[in-house]
Order: sequence, then C-alpha cells, then structure tokens
Amino acid sequence: DLATLIYTSGTTGEPKGVMLHHSNFSHSVTAHDKRLNVSDRDVSLCFLPLAHVFERAWSYYVIGHGMTNAYVHDMTKVIDCLREIRPTIMCAVPRFYEKIYTSAFEKLDEGEPWRKKLFLWALGVGEAVYLRRKEKQSLSPLLRIQWLAAEALVLRKLQGIVGGRIRFLPCAGAPLARKIEEFFHSAGIHITYGYGLTETTATVTCHEDFHFRPGTVGKPIDGVEVKIAPNGEILVRGETVMSGYHRKPEATAEAFEDGWLKTGDVGVLEDGYLTITDRIKELMKTSGGKYIAPQYVESTLAGDPYIEQLIVIADGRPYATALIVPAFDALETYAKTWNIAYSSREELVRDPILVRFFEGRIEALQKDLAGYEKVKRIALLPRPFSQEAGEMTPTLKVRRRVIVENYHDLIDAMYARGKESTTAAPESDLSFSAP
Repeated sequence: DLATLIYTSGTTGEPKGVMLHHSNFSHSVTAHDKRLNVSDRDVSLCFLPLAHVFERAWSYYVIGHGMTNAYVHDMTKVIDCLREIRPTIMCAVPRFYEKIYTSAFEKLDEGEPWRKKLFLWALGVGEAVYLRRKEKQSLSPLLRIQWLAAEALVLRKLQGIVGGRIRFLPCAGAPLARKIEEFFHSAGIHITYGYGLTETTATVTCHEDFHFRPGTVGKPIDGVEVKIAPNGEILVRGETVMSGYHRKPEATAEAFEDGWLKTGDVGVLEDGYLTITDRIKELMKTSGGKYIAPQYVESTLAGDPYIEQLIVIADGRPYATALIVPAFDALETYAKTWNIAYSSREELVRDPILVRFFEGRIEALQKDLAGYEKVKRIALLPRPFSQEAGEMTPTLKVRRRVIVENYHDLIDAMYARGKESTTAAPESDLSFSAP
C-alpha cells in the first residue's frame, strides 16, 4: 500500500510527488542493519524537515530499533540542543558540517599561532589513530600517549560541539568536501556518508563505520543494485525504489530505463564504492566545447573559512566564473585587522584589498584543477543565498537556475569585461566584485 507522497525539492524543475510504499520503508529499515550498529540505548536528534525523505526514513529506522528520537523545536537552537540532549547518533546534511569546520578554522585564525599549531598536531594524531583502527591495527605505545594528549587538549572540545557522545553521523543530501570528511574523522567524529534520492527511499549507498573511503559515498545497501550507464549516469533498482510519480505517468516512464531508475547523477564505481561526480543536467559546456562539473569545482573551493556559499557559472560561456558569498564574520575580522573601513557589506565586498585577498585564496584552492575547470573571475555578494529569495531548498540545496536568474546582470558584467578576447581569460584574472 502507498505510505506517503514526498515531493522532490525542485532544484532542477517542477516538484513531483514521489510515491513510496510501506514495503519501501520496511526494506530500508532492515537493509541498514548490516551497515549500522545501533541499540535501544542510542539517542538521535532530529532537526531536518520530516518532509525530507532522509529524516523520514531515518526516523522510521530509529523507531524500528527502539531508539529515542529528540526533535528540535527551533532550527536556530540546534547547537544548544546538541549540548542538552547529547545524542549518540544524528543525521544531517553537509551544510551542517561545513559550518562547524569553517567556524573552527575562523577561531584558529583569530587566535595565537601556537594554538593553531597544537590544533593541527592533534588532528594529525587523530588521523593516524583513525587509520590504524580502520585497518584493525593496534596503536603503538607512543601513538597511544599522543592520542590521549590530543584528546585531552583538543579533540574532546571538538567532539563537545556535537554533544560529546556521538558514535556516528549519517550524512547525505549534497556533496561533502573530502577535506571536511577527513577533518571530522580525525577529530573522532565519524561521518557515515552516503548517497540517495527521494525516489529510492533515501539510501542507495553508505559507508560502514571504519570502512570509510574518502571521496566516495560507500557501497550499495542490501537489496539495491547500482550500475553506470554508457553516458556515466548512475542507474538504480531494488526494493527501495519508488513506484512512480503521483499522477505523472509520462514523468514516471521517463524516469526508468529497462526497469532501472535513472538518477540524473553522474558517477563511477570502483571496487564496489560509488563516487558522485555531478548531475547530468548540471554538467556545463563552455563555448569552447569543454565540459565542467560545477559541483566538483564547488566542492574543491568549499570549506575555505572565508567562503560561506558559492556557485560556479560556465554553461555556454568562454570560461568559468563564480558567485561567492563571503563568511562575513571572518571577513569582517580580517578587515578590522587590516584597518579596512566600510559602512556596509555592499561596500565591504567592493574593497579592492579584499577582492585581491579572495583572488589569492581561490587560485591556491584550485591549483590542482584542469585549466578549463579553473574559475577565472569572481563576484563577491553582499548577502547569502536564501530560501526567501527562492535560492535555497528547505534542505539547504542551492537552486542554481534561480540564483543565475537573480544575478543575471552581474554574471553578464563579469564576462563583458573580457568580451574582446576569443579565448579563456588569463589564469590570474580573477578580479571582480558585486556592484
């Protein structure tokens, strides 16, 4: 029987009602048992919308295993609730972890150099411990002593941000930068990163604890098959796949190919581990014929402590550019340090010193990208992307088309500066700011 209609977030078009049956959810619950080690003593904190399949399926899993689920009544109080409830398990989207990562490094940059040195040393020790445990190897006496010191001086404080009792954190919904994954694992906070869709009752793949392969989203769960189509698209079939879209037979027929669900995502399978590279519909083709995967470029730049949000633009254009929302707390501290005067954020993002500061950071972050993938120009924005402006979904995914439409003139202005050139802009030409 039909259990629910869950509407897709609509990042790429009109939302569609996904028909999920009781059998989809029941299989989802049992399929996770070989991946997740839980008991009725576990406590989960719920703060994602229950209209989102990730939180809905997770809540059924919690209830089905006799765990306790605490619900956050105010989204602005998540950190306070973490400290009060002290959950052992909690699912969240990558944006949650990005903000913790950025905040941690912002505070380091504001503090004394020795604190940063100690912090990075502790993370290095934590990484060594994690890798030894992952390979089921014992710790050497020296590493054990270093680990105890790192825990006491740094790592327990990081763990305390999420309550101090977390055993693992299921994460899905958007790309998570590899360096952020590794940061949390080194801190002793184990993210169980996975991949799924509304159409697959959430999880398609996920990691097991201590079987984490950075940059991938794990292996398919029991009862779910994954294969890669000739065009690179990820195809899925199994007991958790939807029956179709509500009252949309044409859309339903289009979603399947020989019984396989076409996910719209591009990926690679290697040793059973799935890696997501981009969305079929979001692959961008430059006017020079080069294909750019914007999510890959964005994940390369994400996690910088001075970047709050960004999107890459390249489709039909001669080269890639980016709209960047600065992390204003960090940027305003930097401006104060260098005695940069400003009366508003609009004025702040136009300051030539700060624009050059961002140029340098972007160039350093993208040094390993192919030349055609590199962002050649940037525009700094004075306000974040928001749900109110239609630029974000309730689960904090960007609506790229809406953002491009909202900033159409600014984007055109970035390219107009180079219209006399028939080739990509010079590698060093990154300077631009929002008017």
